[in-house]
Amino acid sequence: MVALGPSPELEKLVTERGVLGAADAVRVGDVPARIRERVAARAGVDPIEATATLARLGGRLVVRTDAEWPSWRLTALDRLDPVARRDAAAPLALWVRGSANLASSTEQAVAVVGTRAATSYGDHVTAEIAGDLAVDGWTVVSGAAYGIDGAAHRAALGVGGTTIAVLACGVDRAYPAGHTRLLERIAEQGAVVSEYPPGTTPARYRFLARNRLVAALADGVVVVEAGWRSGARNTASWARAVGRPVVAVPGPVTSASSAGCHRMIREGEAVLVTGAQDVVAEIGPVGSEVGASDERDSLFGRRLDALPETAARTLDALPTAGAVQPEEVSVTSGIPVAAVRSALVVLEVEGYARRGRSGWVRVSG
Repeated sequence: MVALGPSPELEKLVTERGVLGAADAVRVGDVPARIRERVAARAGVDPIEATATLARLGGRLVVRTDAEWPSWRLTALDRLDPVARRDAAAPLALWVRGSANLASSTEQAVAVVGTRAATSYGDHVTAEIAGDLAVDGWTVVSGAAYGIDGAAHRAALGVGGTTIAVLACGVDRAYPAGHTRLLERIAEQGAVVSEYPPGTTPARYRFLARNRLVAALADGVVVVEAGWRSGARNTASWARAVGRPVVAVPGPVTSASSAGCHRMIREGEAVLVTGAQDVVAEIGPVGSEVGASDERDSLFGRRLDALPETAARTLDALPTAGAVQPEEVSVTSGIPVAAVRSALVVLEVEGYARRGRSGWVRVSG
Protein backbone atom coordinates (compact mmCIF):
# COMPACT_ATOMS: atom_id res chain seq x y z
CA MET A 1 0.00 0.00 0.00
CA VAL A 2 2.87 2.41 0.60
CA ALA A 3 4.66 1.61 -2.67
CA LEU A 4 1.57 1.32 -4.90
CA GLY A 5 3.14 -1.15 -7.28
CA PRO A 6 6.27 -3.23 -7.76
CA SER A 7 9.31 -2.14 -5.76
CA PRO A 8 12.44 -4.35 -5.77
CA GLU A 9 13.97 -2.22 -3.01
CA LEU A 10 10.97 -2.60 -0.70
CA GLU A 11 10.85 -6.32 -1.44
CA LYS A 12 14.50 -6.58 -0.41
CA LEU A 13 13.71 -4.75 2.84
CA VAL A 14 10.91 -7.22 3.59
CA THR A 15 13.28 -10.12 2.92
CA GLU A 16 15.88 -8.67 5.27
CA ARG A 17 13.63 -7.52 8.14
CA GLY A 18 10.46 -9.53 7.74
CA VAL A 19 7.01 -8.12 6.96
CA LEU A 20 6.31 -6.56 10.38
CA GLY A 21 9.85 -5.26 10.78
CA ALA A 22 9.75 -3.65 7.34
CA ALA A 23 6.35 -2.09 8.07
CA ASP A 24 7.59 -0.57 11.33
CA ALA A 25 10.74 0.74 9.63
CA VAL A 26 8.70 2.41 6.88
CA ARG A 27 6.38 4.11 9.38
CA VAL A 28 9.25 5.71 11.34
CA GLY A 29 11.41 6.40 8.29
CA ASP A 30 14.17 3.98 9.30
CA VAL A 31 14.85 2.90 5.73
CA PRO A 32 17.57 3.54 3.14
CA ALA A 33 17.25 6.77 1.17
CA ARG A 34 16.30 4.99 -2.06
CA ILE A 35 13.27 3.44 -0.30
CA ARG A 36 12.37 6.54 1.73
CA GLU A 37 11.80 8.54 -1.44
CA ARG A 38 9.47 5.87 -2.80
CA VAL A 39 7.33 5.43 0.32
CA ALA A 40 7.47 8.83 2.06
CA ALA A 41 4.17 10.12 0.70
CA ARG A 42 2.23 7.08 1.95
CA ALA A 43 4.30 5.92 4.92
CA GLY A 44 1.49 6.65 7.34
CA VAL A 45 -1.37 5.29 5.25
CA ASP A 46 -4.03 3.46 7.27
CA PRO A 47 -5.05 0.11 5.75
CA ILE A 48 -8.37 -0.01 7.56
CA GLU A 49 -10.41 1.72 4.86
CA ALA A 50 -8.99 -0.43 2.05
CA THR A 51 -9.49 -3.69 3.92
CA ALA A 52 -13.01 -2.65 4.94
CA THR A 53 -13.86 -1.94 1.30
CA LEU A 54 -12.48 -5.33 0.30
CA ALA A 55 -14.55 -7.03 3.00
CA ARG A 56 -17.69 -5.26 1.75
CA LEU A 57 -17.00 -6.64 -1.71
CA GLY A 58 -16.54 -10.14 -0.37
CA GLY A 59 -12.89 -10.08 -1.47
CA ARG A 60 -9.69 -11.23 0.17
CA LEU A 61 -6.03 -10.27 0.44
CA VAL A 62 -3.74 -13.08 -0.71
CA VAL A 63 -0.13 -12.94 0.52
CA ARG A 64 2.96 -14.98 -0.19
CA THR A 65 2.51 -17.32 2.78
CA ASP A 66 -1.03 -18.31 1.74
CA ALA A 67 -1.69 -21.68 0.10
CA GLU A 68 -3.53 -19.83 -2.67
CA TRP A 69 -0.49 -17.77 -3.63
CA PRO A 70 0.58 -18.71 -7.22
CA SER A 71 4.23 -18.83 -6.19
CA TRP A 72 5.58 -20.96 -9.02
CA ARG A 73 4.05 -18.52 -11.50
CA LEU A 74 5.30 -15.31 -9.92
CA THR A 75 8.75 -16.44 -8.80
CA ALA A 76 10.10 -15.76 -12.29
CA LEU A 77 9.52 -12.03 -11.78
CA ASP A 78 11.93 -11.96 -8.83
CA ARG A 79 14.68 -13.43 -11.00
CA LEU A 80 14.72 -10.53 -13.43
CA ASP A 81 17.26 -7.71 -13.30
CA PRO A 82 15.53 -4.68 -11.69
CA VAL A 83 18.08 -2.41 -13.36
CA ALA A 84 17.16 -3.63 -16.83
CA ARG A 85 13.42 -3.72 -16.04
CA ARG A 86 12.10 -1.15 -13.61
CA ASP A 87 9.07 -3.20 -12.55
CA ALA A 88 10.95 -6.51 -12.25
CA ALA A 89 9.50 -7.71 -8.95
CA ALA A 90 6.70 -9.99 -7.89
CA PRO A 91 3.90 -8.36 -5.89
CA LEU A 92 4.02 -8.67 -2.11
CA ALA A 93 0.27 -9.32 -2.04
CA LEU A 94 -2.74 -9.52 -4.34
CA TRP A 95 -6.21 -8.09 -3.71
CA VAL A 96 -8.77 -10.55 -5.06
CA ARG A 97 -12.50 -10.67 -5.76
CA GLY A 98 -14.01 -13.90 -6.97
CA SER A 99 -14.42 -17.60 -6.37
CA ALA A 100 -11.43 -18.90 -8.31
CA ASN A 101 -8.41 -20.11 -6.33
CA LEU A 102 -5.38 -18.31 -7.80
CA ALA A 103 -2.97 -21.21 -7.40
CA SER A 104 -5.16 -23.95 -8.87
CA SER A 105 -6.80 -21.84 -11.57
CA THR A 106 -3.44 -20.79 -13.00
CA GLU A 107 -2.02 -24.31 -13.19
CA GLN A 108 -3.22 -24.38 -16.81
CA ALA A 109 -3.74 -20.82 -18.03
CA VAL A 110 -3.32 -18.77 -21.17
CA ALA A 111 -3.20 -14.99 -21.52
CA VAL A 112 -5.15 -13.54 -24.44
CA VAL A 113 -4.43 -9.87 -25.19
CA GLY A 114 -4.71 -7.37 -28.00
CA THR A 115 -5.86 -3.98 -29.18
CA ARG A 116 -8.71 -2.01 -27.63
CA ALA A 117 -9.80 -1.01 -31.13
CA ALA A 118 -10.62 -4.56 -32.19
CA THR A 119 -12.21 -5.26 -35.56
CA SER A 120 -15.04 -7.74 -36.09
CA TYR A 121 -12.38 -10.16 -37.35
CA GLY A 122 -10.41 -9.79 -34.11
CA ASP A 123 -13.51 -10.27 -31.96
CA HIS A 124 -14.46 -13.39 -33.91
CA VAL A 125 -11.02 -15.00 -33.76
CA THR A 126 -10.64 -14.16 -30.07
CA ALA A 127 -14.01 -15.70 -29.24
CA GLU A 128 -13.13 -18.90 -31.08
CA ILE A 129 -9.67 -19.30 -29.55
CA ALA A 130 -10.55 -18.28 -26.00
CA GLY A 131 -13.82 -20.21 -26.03
CA ASP A 132 -12.19 -23.42 -27.29
CA LEU A 133 -9.38 -23.14 -24.74
CA ALA A 134 -11.82 -22.50 -21.89
CA VAL A 135 -13.95 -25.50 -22.87
CA ASP A 136 -10.81 -27.64 -22.70
CA GLY A 137 -10.09 -26.47 -19.14
CA TRP A 138 -7.71 -23.58 -19.74
CA THR A 139 -8.11 -20.48 -17.58
CA VAL A 140 -8.20 -17.34 -19.74
CA VAL A 141 -6.20 -14.43 -18.29
CA SER A 142 -6.51 -10.87 -19.61
CA GLY A 143 -6.77 -7.23 -18.56
CA ALA A 144 -10.53 -6.51 -18.87
CA ALA A 145 -9.95 -3.70 -21.38
CA TYR A 146 -12.21 -2.94 -24.32
CA GLY A 147 -11.56 -4.88 -27.50
CA ILE A 148 -9.67 -8.16 -27.47
CA ASP A 149 -9.43 -8.40 -23.66
CA GLY A 150 -13.18 -8.12 -23.23
CA ALA A 151 -13.87 -10.57 -26.06
CA ALA A 152 -11.56 -13.15 -24.42
CA HIS A 153 -13.25 -12.81 -21.02
CA ARG A 154 -16.74 -13.04 -22.52
CA ALA A 155 -15.86 -16.12 -24.56
CA ALA A 156 -14.57 -17.95 -21.49
CA LEU A 157 -17.65 -16.96 -19.48
CA GLY A 158 -19.93 -17.98 -22.32
CA VAL A 159 -18.75 -21.59 -22.26
CA GLY A 160 -18.76 -21.82 -18.47
CA GLY A 161 -14.97 -21.57 -18.20
CA THR A 162 -12.73 -19.79 -15.72
CA THR A 163 -11.27 -16.38 -16.47
CA ILE A 164 -9.08 -13.98 -14.49
CA ALA A 165 -9.00 -10.20 -14.99
CA VAL A 166 -5.86 -8.40 -13.82
CA LEU A 167 -6.54 -4.71 -13.18
CA ALA A 168 -4.33 -1.62 -13.09
CA CYS A 169 -6.50 -0.09 -10.36
CA GLY A 170 -8.26 -1.25 -7.20
CA VAL A 171 -10.63 -4.21 -7.45
CA ASP A 172 -13.40 -1.92 -6.17
CA ARG A 173 -13.28 0.09 -9.40
CA ALA A 174 -14.82 -0.95 -12.68
CA TYR A 175 -12.38 0.13 -15.35
CA PRO A 176 -13.38 0.70 -18.02
CA ALA A 177 -16.79 1.74 -16.68
CA GLY A 178 -18.49 0.05 -19.62
CA HIS A 179 -17.24 -3.30 -18.31
CA THR A 180 -18.92 -3.00 -14.91
CA ARG A 181 -21.24 -5.95 -15.54
CA LEU A 182 -18.47 -7.96 -17.22
CA LEU A 183 -16.22 -7.58 -14.17
CA GLU A 184 -19.08 -8.67 -11.93
CA ARG A 185 -19.53 -11.80 -14.02
CA ILE A 186 -15.80 -12.49 -13.94
CA ALA A 187 -15.86 -12.25 -10.14
CA GLU A 188 -18.76 -14.72 -10.07
CA GLN A 189 -17.09 -17.25 -12.35
CA GLY A 190 -13.38 -16.54 -11.90
CA ALA A 191 -11.37 -13.80 -10.23
CA VAL A 192 -10.66 -10.07 -10.47
CA VAL A 193 -7.10 -9.41 -9.28
CA SER A 194 -4.91 -6.38 -8.58
CA GLU A 195 -1.68 -5.60 -6.75
CA TYR A 196 -3.13 -2.15 -6.00
CA PRO A 197 -5.36 -1.61 -2.93
CA PRO A 198 -9.02 -0.62 -3.22
CA GLY A 199 -9.38 3.07 -4.00
CA THR A 200 -6.41 3.16 -6.39
CA THR A 201 -7.21 4.86 -9.69
CA PRO A 202 -5.89 3.63 -13.06
CA ALA A 203 -2.78 5.26 -14.53
CA ARG A 204 -0.72 4.59 -17.65
CA TYR A 205 2.36 3.33 -15.80
CA ARG A 206 0.17 0.99 -13.76
CA PHE A 207 -1.09 -0.63 -16.95
CA LEU A 208 2.49 -1.31 -18.03
CA ALA A 209 3.30 -2.81 -14.61
CA ARG A 210 0.06 -4.80 -14.69
CA ASN A 211 1.12 -6.45 -17.95
CA ARG A 212 3.90 -8.37 -16.22
CA LEU A 213 1.31 -10.12 -14.02
CA VAL A 214 -0.87 -11.01 -17.00
CA ALA A 215 2.16 -12.65 -18.61
CA ALA A 216 3.49 -14.35 -15.47
CA LEU A 217 0.17 -15.91 -14.44
CA ALA A 218 -0.14 -17.84 -17.71
CA ASP A 219 1.65 -20.62 -19.58
CA GLY A 220 1.94 -18.35 -22.58
CA VAL A 221 0.55 -15.24 -24.28
CA VAL A 222 -1.70 -15.10 -27.34
CA VAL A 223 -1.78 -11.75 -29.15
CA VAL A 224 -4.84 -11.18 -31.34
CA GLU A 225 -4.68 -7.86 -33.20
CA ALA A 226 -2.11 -5.37 -32.01
CA GLY A 227 -1.10 -2.02 -33.47
CA TRP A 228 2.45 -1.13 -34.44
CA ARG A 229 2.93 0.30 -30.94
CA SER A 230 0.78 -1.66 -28.55
CA GLY A 231 0.36 -2.52 -24.90
CA ALA A 232 -0.09 -6.10 -26.05
CA ARG A 233 3.48 -6.08 -27.32
CA ASN A 234 4.56 -4.91 -23.87
CA THR A 235 2.80 -7.94 -22.35
CA ALA A 236 4.53 -10.16 -24.91
CA SER A 237 7.88 -8.64 -23.95
CA TRP A 238 7.24 -9.51 -20.29
CA ALA A 239 6.27 -13.03 -21.32
CA ARG A 240 9.56 -13.58 -23.11
CA ALA A 241 11.43 -12.14 -20.11
CA VAL A 242 9.88 -14.70 -17.74
CA GLY A 243 10.25 -17.57 -20.19
CA ARG A 244 6.69 -17.85 -21.48
CA PRO A 245 5.99 -18.61 -25.17
CA VAL A 246 4.35 -15.89 -27.25
CA VAL A 247 2.07 -16.59 -30.20
CA ALA A 248 0.26 -14.18 -32.50
CA VAL A 249 -2.68 -14.39 -34.87
CA PRO A 250 -2.15 -12.95 -38.36
CA GLY A 251 -4.72 -10.63 -39.89
CA PRO A 252 -5.35 -8.99 -43.24
CA VAL A 253 -2.16 -7.38 -44.55
CA THR A 254 -4.11 -4.16 -45.04
CA SER A 255 -5.27 -4.00 -41.40
CA ALA A 256 -3.50 -1.54 -39.09
CA SER A 257 -4.97 -3.50 -36.17
CA SER A 258 -2.82 -6.49 -37.08
CA ALA A 259 0.40 -4.61 -37.91
CA GLY A 260 1.88 -5.37 -34.49
CA CYS A 261 1.14 -9.10 -34.82
CA HIS A 262 2.74 -9.21 -38.26
CA ARG A 263 5.78 -7.36 -36.94
CA MET A 264 6.16 -9.78 -34.00
CA ILE A 265 5.89 -12.80 -36.30
CA ARG A 266 8.31 -11.34 -38.85
CA GLU A 267 10.90 -10.40 -36.23
CA GLY A 268 10.71 -13.76 -34.46
CA GLU A 269 9.04 -12.38 -31.32
CA ALA A 270 6.00 -14.64 -31.72
CA VAL A 271 4.95 -17.86 -33.44
CA LEU A 272 2.08 -17.69 -35.92
CA VAL A 273 -1.13 -19.45 -34.81
CA THR A 274 -4.58 -19.65 -36.35
CA GLY A 275 -6.61 -21.47 -33.69
CA ALA A 276 -6.73 -23.05 -30.24
CA GLN A 277 -5.09 -26.24 -31.49
CA ASP A 278 -2.03 -24.26 -32.62
CA VAL A 279 -1.93 -22.42 -29.29
CA VAL A 280 -1.92 -25.64 -27.27
CA ALA A 281 0.77 -27.09 -29.51
CA GLU A 282 3.02 -24.13 -28.71
CA ILE A 283 2.30 -23.43 -25.04
CA GLY A 284 0.70 -26.64 -23.79
CA PRO A 285 2.47 -29.48 -21.96
CA VAL A 286 4.69 -31.93 -23.81
CA GLY A 287 2.48 -34.44 -25.58
CA SER A 288 -0.07 -31.95 -26.88
CA GLU A 289 0.84 -32.84 -30.45
CA VAL A 290 -1.30 -31.82 -33.38
CA GLY A 291 -1.39 -35.39 -34.65
CA ALA A 292 -3.20 -36.57 -31.55
CA SER A 293 -5.81 -33.85 -32.03
CA ASP A 294 -6.22 -34.80 -35.70
CA GLU A 295 -6.93 -38.40 -34.71
CA ARG A 296 -9.45 -37.24 -32.12
CA ASP A 297 -11.13 -34.97 -34.69
CA SER A 298 -11.39 -37.89 -37.13
CA LEU A 299 -13.14 -40.03 -34.53
CA PHE A 300 -15.36 -37.09 -33.63
CA GLY A 301 -16.35 -36.71 -37.27
CA ARG A 302 -17.29 -40.38 -37.59
CA ARG A 303 -19.51 -40.09 -34.49
CA LEU A 304 -21.19 -37.01 -35.97
CA ASP A 305 -22.25 -39.02 -39.02
CA ALA A 306 -24.31 -41.31 -36.76
CA LEU A 307 -26.44 -38.50 -35.31
CA PRO A 308 -30.12 -38.20 -36.26
CA GLU A 309 -30.75 -35.44 -38.80
CA THR A 310 -32.53 -33.10 -36.35
CA ALA A 311 -29.76 -33.47 -33.78
CA ALA A 312 -27.08 -32.88 -36.43
CA ARG A 313 -28.83 -29.71 -37.67
CA THR A 314 -29.21 -28.50 -34.08
CA LEU A 315 -25.51 -29.06 -33.45
CA ASP A 316 -24.63 -27.11 -36.60
CA ALA A 317 -26.66 -24.19 -35.23
CA LEU A 318 -24.76 -24.10 -31.93
CA PRO A 319 -21.99 -21.44 -32.02
CA THR A 320 -18.38 -22.49 -31.45
CA ALA A 321 -18.16 -20.06 -28.54
CA GLY A 322 -20.78 -18.63 -26.21
CA ALA A 323 -24.04 -19.91 -24.75
CA VAL A 324 -27.44 -19.77 -26.47
CA GLN A 325 -31.05 -20.52 -25.61
CA PRO A 326 -33.16 -23.13 -27.49
CA GLU A 327 -35.22 -20.32 -29.04
CA GLU A 328 -32.08 -18.85 -30.64
CA VAL A 329 -31.07 -22.27 -31.99
CA SER A 330 -34.57 -22.68 -33.39
CA VAL A 331 -34.32 -19.43 -35.34
CA THR A 332 -30.85 -20.29 -36.66
CA SER A 333 -31.67 -23.87 -37.65
CA GLY A 334 -35.30 -23.50 -38.74
CA ILE A 335 -36.28 -26.36 -36.41
CA PRO A 336 -39.29 -25.96 -34.07
CA VAL A 337 -38.36 -25.09 -30.48
CA ALA A 338 -39.82 -28.32 -29.08
CA ALA A 339 -37.73 -30.41 -31.47
CA VAL A 340 -34.62 -28.34 -30.65
CA ARG A 341 -35.09 -29.00 -26.92
CA SER A 342 -35.32 -32.74 -27.56
CA ALA A 343 -32.28 -32.65 -29.86
CA LEU A 344 -30.25 -30.76 -27.26
CA VAL A 345 -30.90 -33.51 -24.74
CA VAL A 346 -29.65 -36.06 -27.28
CA LEU A 347 -26.55 -33.96 -27.93
CA GLU A 348 -25.90 -33.66 -24.19
CA VAL A 349 -26.11 -37.44 -23.74
CA GLU A 350 -23.77 -37.97 -26.69
CA GLY A 351 -21.29 -35.40 -25.34
CA TYR A 352 -21.66 -32.77 -28.08
CA ALA A 353 -23.35 -30.09 -25.97
CA ARG A 354 -23.97 -29.22 -22.36
CA ARG A 355 -26.28 -26.99 -20.39
CA GLY A 356 -24.38 -24.09 -18.81
CA ARG A 357 -25.48 -21.37 -16.45
CA SER A 358 -26.13 -19.00 -19.34
CA GLY A 359 -27.61 -21.47 -21.80
CA TRP A 360 -26.48 -24.30 -24.03
CA VAL A 361 -22.85 -24.49 -25.15
CA ARG A 362 -21.12 -26.57 -27.75
CA VAL A 363 -18.54 -29.08 -26.50
CA SER A 364 -15.31 -29.23 -28.47
CA GLY A 365 -14.59 -32.58 -30.09
